[in-house]
Order: sequence, then structure tokens, then C-alpha cells
Amino acid sequence: MSKILRIGLDVRLNAYRQGGISTYTFHLLNALAPLLSHEKLLTLQHWKHSQPLLLAPNVQRLPLFTPPHHRWEQWTIPLETLPMGLDLLHFPDFIAPKYCPYPTVVTIHDLAFLRFPDLLDTAASRYYRQVKESVRNAKGVIAVSQATRRDISNLLDLPAEKVDLVYEAAAPTFRPLTLKPGEVRSLPQLKGETTTLKAGTFALFVSTLEPRKNLPTLLQALRICKDRQPGENYHLVVAGGRGWREEAIFETLIDLRLTEDVTFLGSVSPTDLLWLYNACRIYVNPSLYEGFGLPALEALACGAATLVSDGGSLPELVGEAALIISALDIGAWAEALAKVWGDEGKRQDLQQRGTKRAALFTWERAARETIQIYQRVVRQGS
Repeated sequence: MSKILRIGLDVRLNAYRQGGISTYTFHLLNALAPLLSHEKLLTLQHWKHSQPLLLAPNVQRLPLFTPPHHRWEQWTIPLETLPMGLDLLHFPDFIAPKYCPYPTVVTIHDLAFLRFPDLLDTAASRYYRQVKESVRNAKGVIAVSQATRRDISNLLDLPAEKVDLVYEAAAPTFRPLTLKPGEVRSLPQLKGETTTLKAGTFALFVSTLEPRKNLPTLLQALRICKDRQPGENYHLVVAGGRGWREEAIFETLIDLRLTEDVTFLGSVSPTDLLWLYNACRIYVNPSLYEGFGLPALEALACGAATLVSDGGSLPELVGEAALIISALDIGAWAEALAKVWGDEGKRQDLQQRGTKRAALFTWERAARETIQIYQRVVRQGS
């Protein structure tokens, strides 16, 4: 009988933070479990995260004391995991310890912190600057887009042939809904009040608030649209929690006199997010750089007419299913926003293209490709 492989997956971040990496880890875990027939999947959760992230016969929760991004984890993680008898350990959050008694795989989601080093706070910068050593020590390196794969090769001096491309996907829950004409929904705002939104009356932006997301450019474009067409009632809804260095966003909001025209919801529930994608008139993503851009794919999956920047992987992700605009061209954003806002035929065309495009990306495919990487790494290490 062949040996049952013990594959570890570092999910400590899921106990602390909801965002792109945590979402990736959660959906990958759920897609991996039913596909593993001769492997045991061990989820390395922080001990405070007492409930298993997934209940399945071949999935086991293993508690760790070391929290994510801890300054001593290069030494404590190998010591804590040594008795677990792992054959491989996958780190979805960029950084694997240098000295591990088993092969490691790392996922690199983007290298924005190298392209825009001033966008990170001190703690995050200290953690992520270990990435070059991490990819050199790992036996498997996964990039979530061709754009990220190129950046790994160019910025980390790792040959592209040593990097595997595995696309992410939108969760199956993101799909078109049938909304009632003029359907409304009450949602809590970031500032603690409640707002009522009406389907078809707002543009939507989904992301943690941080400089890389380039929200001030979108606000300036919105100001132009409102000045040119004051009767159109342009409105922007921003769904996403506070991140770091977001002061410029709110300063721009006040300077442009847009406080009544932009609604900040903060983090929203999955059911509210699904409604927002379906109810928005347009989805917009002006990011300076994305390693993948999962919210854009979620919007496409829900049939939202989508506008994205040319930053990083976004053109690769959307193909011909969205309008692509230069990230910092305020005039071009204003023109595109006005064009799609006022053209129902254009919105319907983009909606149809979006759902077809999103269907090309699935978590099952991502899991199968990841398993192939696991198997190769284990074979090479044996």
C-alpha cells in the first residue's frame, strides 16, 4: 500500500484577516479536499481559531501558537511543525521559513510592495521583504497570473520556468440574480449609519482602502462626470474595510465636494456583496496594480458591466469582457464612466461577455493544478 501523503496548508491568516489571501486560502482548501484521495490535508490554524476551517474526512486541524506575520516565525514554524510528519507545507501568504524539515510551496499573489514600496506600513514591509529568499528556498512557486509570474522573474530573479501559473476563480456563489425592478436594500455604512441603496443607481468599487487601489483617480473622474451632467445622479458605493494610508481618499472626497455622492459601506457580508455586484449599474476597478484582481472576476461572474484599469493582471483577467482604461488617466475614466452609465445597450453587452469570461476560471481547475504541483514537489524530494 502506498504511503498516505500528509500535506500541510498554512491557514493562520484566516483567523485574523478577511481579504484576498484569506479568500484564496479558503476556496483552495474547499476545492482541494474532495480531489485528494491518497493524501491527508492538514490545516495549520492559529490556536485561537478553535473551529476547523473545513470539516471533511481527509482534513485535520492542527493548532499553532505562532500568529501570522510574526517576527520569529522563521524559527518557530519549523519547530512547531516538526512533530507533524508533513511531506509538504504550502504557504499561501508569500513567505515560507528558510529552514524547514520538509519541502515548501509558496503562492505569490502580487509584488506590489516591490513596485510601490511606499504603499506598505513598516510591519508589512518587514514581513514581505523576505519574499526573494522565500521563493529561492521553496520547492514550488505558484503565481496567480501571468503578470505576477513576469514580476517574479523580473523582480526576484527567479527564472519563469520555475514558477507555476495557477489562476484563481470567483466562488460559485457569485452569479447573476433576478432582482425586482427598483429593488432596494438597507446596508450599514463605514461611519456607523445605515443607508438604503436602489438597484441600478450606483457604480460599485470593492476593495480594502489603500493607496494601490487608486480611488482618488476614480473620485476625480466622478467629479468631472457630475459637473458635465449634473442631472444624471452619479453615485459611487465603496465596499471594503479600512486598510492603511487611506487618508488621501477622504481628503480628496472633501476637496471635490463628493461627500454626498459616495457611500462607504466598509466590509460587507457575502450575501450583501452578492447583491451589490448584481445591483450596481457599473463595477469599476482603477487599481494601479493587481496581481489577480478577484473582485473584478466576481463582478464579471455576477454579470456586472465592468471597467478596469490596465494595472498588472487586470487586462489579462477580463480579456474582452470589460473596458480597460489607463490607471491614472482621469479624463479617460470620466469618459468611460459616462459612456457606460448612459448606454444600456453597452451595459448589456458587457454583462453577457462578463459571465462567459468568468466561467473560464474555476476553483476545481485551480485545485487540480495545485495538486499536480504538490505531487511533483514530493516526488522531487523523495
